[in-house]
Parts: sequence; C-alpha cells; structure tokens
Amino acid sequence: MIHKIPGLHSGAVQLRRLYDWMGTLVHKPSGVFILALFFFLEAIIIFPAGPLLLLFCSEKPDRSFYFAFLATIASVIGGIVAYYIGHSIWELAGQKLVRLVTTPEKFEYLCNQYETHETSAIMLAGLTPLPYQVITLTAGFCRISFLPFVVSCAIVRTARLFLVAIVMFTWGKKVKEHINIYFNRLVVIFISLIAITLFVIM
Repeated sequence: MIHKIPGLHSGAVQLRRLYDWMGTLVHKPSGVFILALFFFLEAIIIFPAGPLLLLFCSEKPDRSFYFAFLATIASVIGGIVAYYIGHSIWELAGQKLVRLVTTPEKFEYLCNQYETHETSAIMLAGLTPLPYQVITLTAGFCRISFLPFVVSCAIVRTARLFLVAIVMFTWGKKVKEHINIYFNRLVVIFISLIAITLFVIM
C-alpha cells in the first residue's frame, strides 16, 4: 500500500535510512548522549525519539533498563523546559499558535480539562500517541500547577519508557526482526495513530 503513494513511500524510505543510521549510534561512545538529547528535544519540538529507544534496546537488550532510565530523565527535564517555554511565550505568541491548530473555544475547553483534572489529564494524554511536546507546551500555555505537572510527567514517562524496556529486554531480538520486515507498515500505523489522536483532540 505504501508503495502506491509516492510522497508517503519517499518519506518511509528516508525514515528507513534514518533508522539504519541511528543503529550505528548504539555502538558509539556518544550514543547514550544522543539518546538522552533526542528525548530532551522530543519534549520541546516535533522529534520522534521513541523509535530510537526501541533501536537501542533491540541492539543491546541487556541494557534496556539503563537506556529507559536515561530517556526518562531527559524526557522529564525536557518537559520542564517546554512547560516554561509555553508559560513564557503565551502572552507573545500563544494565541496565534493556537489559531494555527485549533479554535480558541476548543483550546479553552482543553485548558479547563487540564485545570480540572491536572494529574489524570496529563497521564491519560501521555499514554496516547499524542506527541509529547503537545502535552508539555500546552501545560505551559494553560498554566497548570507546576508540581503536579512534573510528577505526572515523571510517572507517565517512566511507565511508558520502562514498558518498552521490559518488552525489549524479554523479546528484543524478535521485535527487531519484525521491525525490519514490517517497517513500512509500522510507519503508516504510527502516522495514522498520531493523526487520529490530533483530530479527535483538536
């Protein structure tokens, strides 16, 4: 199916090349630094860090929990930075950014849900395919309480990333084989899940 859509096929090819290149990082001394950097950036900008953790764990399953720990710490720190970015730029450009992706009414409703449920809202959003930076920046835009935000991010990122570590520690080699075989299909599924989630929320 993906071969019948030129743009999507080209994108999948580029992602495959990026995936293969990232596989070489696992065996370099700077690899863990790049892993942490990717997860830090994922909290602030659109940056697909999740596949990198899968790749690292599939290459070295016995170090899966170490990789997940580094990714979690970097992710939470990145979330804190993103929160303050969202909090700081709201007055300058926040409303303009909101109008690019949704209506002021829907955004106000989202903020009300954030303020009402705080911890549970962040945890629920963190377990969906919704990009992490949408959660962190929006939390800053809505100016929800800082401490519940940090605690919620720490819990949900720990749960999500260590679940990956458990799976890869147990079935890493089999998962790697399936990724290599069904890479294009997985790209389509991943993009579709994000698109559907954003459509429902926005």
